Amino acid sequence: MAIVAAFDEPTLLARLAAAANEAGRSPADIAGSAVRHFVDTASDDLWTLLIGLMNRAQDPGLAALRAILDKSLPGTGKT
Repeated sequence: MAIVAAFDEPTLLARLAAAANEAGRSPADIAGSAVRHFVDTASDDLWTLLIGLMNRAQDPGLAALRAILDKSLPGTGKT
């Protein structure tokens, strides 16, 4: 969860905490499930978008996780 905290995006962290609370699971479990679901189901267009985000980011892994969580968590996402 230190990686998620590195986002320094309180809204995204609040969405993650709310999803975890509602599901009765840990935030780390929710984040892992979101990534697994993306890997299993993302379209070619979403993969292309993700690769583009990663290419422009200083920290590609952090950018990928942020984008996946932002897209998959309930609430208002930016991506």
